[in-house]
Amino acid sequence: MRGLDRRRSAFTLIESIMAVVVISIMIPPTLVLIRDAQVRRASPILASRARWLATEKLEDVIADRHSATRGWTYLTNASYPAETPVNGFAQFSRSVSIVQTGHDLATSGTGYKRVTVTVSWMDPRHGSATLSLATVLTDFSTP
Repeated sequence: MRGLDRRRSAFTLIESIMAVVVISIMIPPTLVLIRDAQVRRASPILASRARWLATEKLEDVIADRHSATRGWTYLTNASYPAETPVNGFAQFSRSVSIVQTGHDLATSGTGYKRVTVTVSWMDPRHGSATLSLATVLTDFSTP
């Protein structure tokens, strides 16, 4: 009896080979799933940073509009050169577009400027990605 118990408590060669085969089959798909999860996690983080960078620049333009030293006439495309890359954020680039329009915001005119900030980056999942934020500024001062 003791001889039988001893043989049953140890792994056989076939059991060891089966364990190696099962592990070798399971590891590659597991590594692919881990890599895909990291890429999916990075996409929303990059989009959030892009939105923050766009908001930051839009707030700079709005502050320049209301500044006593800069004001309405400072709001031109030449005042806001493209940033490629954005300082401190190497994988992002940012540009500002300022278009003077009439009251309908579509035709040319005066009194309104449509400001659009566009941030571009490389998304590991979808390739090139962009995000744009826009606002309208007026030449009319508030009382």
